[in-house]
Amino acid sequence: MKFLATLLLFTLVVSARAQSPSTGVYAIKCGRLIDGISDLAQFGAYILIDGKTIKNVGLSSILPAGAEVIDLSNMTVLPGLIDCHTHILLQGDITSQDYDNQLLKESIPYRTIRGTVSARTALYNGFTTIRDVETEGAMYADVDIKKAINNGIVEGPRMFVSTRALDVTGAYPLLGYSWELRMPKGVQVVDGIDECRKAVREEVEFGADWIKVYADRSYYVAADGKIHSIPTFNYDELKAICDEAHKLRRNVAAHAVGREGIENALRAGVNTIEHGDGFDDELLALARKNGAYWCPTLFVTEYVAEGRAAEGRPIYKQMIGLQRAAFAKGTKAGLKIALGTDVGGFSWDINQAVELKRMVDAGMRPMQAIKASTTVAAELLGMKGKLGEIAPGAYADIVATEGDPTKDITVLEHVIFVMKDGKIYKNLPIRQ
Repeated sequence: MKFLATLLLFTLVVSARAQSPSTGVYAIKCGRLIDGISDLAQFGAYILIDGKTIKNVGLSSILPAGAEVIDLSNMTVLPGLIDCHTHILLQGDITSQDYDNQLLKESIPYRTIRGTVSARTALYNGFTTIRDVETEGAMYADVDIKKAINNGIVEGPRMFVSTRALDVTGAYPLLGYSWELRMPKGVQVVDGIDECRKAVREEVEFGADWIKVYADRSYYVAADGKIHSIPTFNYDELKAICDEAHKLRRNVAAHAVGREGIENALRAGVNTIEHGDGFDDELLALARKNGAYWCPTLFVTEYVAEGRAAEGRPIYKQMIGLQRAAFAKGTKAGLKIALGTDVGGFSWDINQAVELKRMVDAGMRPMQAIKASTTVAAELLGMKGKLGEIAPGAYADIVATEGDPTKDITVLEHVIFVMKDGKIYKNLPIRQ
């Protein structure tokens, strides 16, 4: 019995060290190091970490006496991954009914509890930072989850949140119910310039880091073979949202699928285009001129296409090929493309890193896709030099995996080691 008790104590101590060690001075011994900056990997490097920050990267000569060595010499080490389009308060919505059920049958507290599980899932998948682009009717619960993570109450990635997305009357679910019923909405409904400005101010007051708008709806493929849409906000409304957000030092993410929505959003001054399936050469040039980023979200369209086609929206099947053709053009044109998965639109049971393979299949080199999920994503968030890279002064957000992601990007769906802010959250044994 004494032996068993000792063994149990040892197991608990080892587990505690692996999951939540106190921050200190660590030296990570890397096999292959992809730092998020260079196009070439380094071999045999050490990463020196002091507290939450990377202090140095180099050979073993950089190590001070007493540094605790973490041996990842058989692995590829990278910066913590960044997902710029998530919905931690949504649990998949292939069909309209899937979406309606969550808003009608799950309370906001219940959805928030589920959201903490989604956040932890993202972290353990290797995503140490996420930008969550709206709560889908759960009000400001994303701010609460972000606060709980920052205060150490629950585990999760660093979060940038946008609270309630903005849309116009009659354009967003829940739709189709009796006019006698006042149904909840997945967005904050605003009409007119004054309401738009007030909504931005209100969201910033309650903790929004970003402002999210829906720039279009009702997608269709016209005779020209392009994806078109009905714009939601008129130009003046959308411009007012962007102006107010920028005045308050917040950026704007625009859901824009069809050509009309993308153009209206870019001309109004949004900072990122989400989805962007209808991008063409003219709009890609406009986005580059404006310095806008693009989060394409390729996998989610593939995931929902069959279900949505079955309920009368066959456009989603057509979108798959068209969005990938647009993605290839955007990559070739040098547009700033950041990883955005739309996880929550698909089930959190699926590792969101599946998006990386879709990006590579659609025309990116593996190293470009890695940078889209590290350096470029960090720039989108205004965190260049702090996130998305392994370099002195950056936060100690580090992941590792077996294999070489520059040859097989899917190995990033199987991250073995996760550190955020100098704290180890995941450290699985290496397979022999």
